[in-house]
Amino acid sequence: MRKLLLNLSIAATTALVFTACTGNAPTPQSAAKVDEKALCSVEKNGIEQVLATAKVYNEAAKANKLEFRRLSVNNSDLIIAVEEGIRSGAKEVNPKTFKGKKSKTVLPIEFAATRACKFGIAALSQAHEAKSTWRLAVPGDGFKY
Repeated sequence: MRKLLLNLSIAATTALVFTACTGNAPTPQSAAKVDEKALCSVEKNGIEQVLATAKVYNEAAKANKLEFRRLSVNNSDLIIAVEEGIRSGAKEVNPKTFKGKKSKTVLPIEFAATRACKFGIAALSQAHEAKSTWRLAVPGDGFKY
């Protein structure tokens, strides 16, 4: 009887673990609750882990058509530049713009990885936040001037 209960509990635990692993794509709701500073810290997590987090959140942002673009550089191009910088051992990266040219922006590689991670998370969390706060930006919505 104990062996049967043990086997059932192990099977149930395994099933829960595998179902949790398959559906863990970030959503705007989950990104709003994430601690951005803790996930995107190169000192705590290492540059490889921060870059992996940036890829996951950026792919979710691209799927929702929310990818960040700053200083004429898409977040995906920034991630690619950081990957190439890690492979080549560079201390600074110069991402390509959407037209395929080198941008004027030259960033230290750790800062670029942190920035890519924060931009991926911020795109999703701002989309979730905007659903409840957009009315504050509409003039005449209950206010008298």
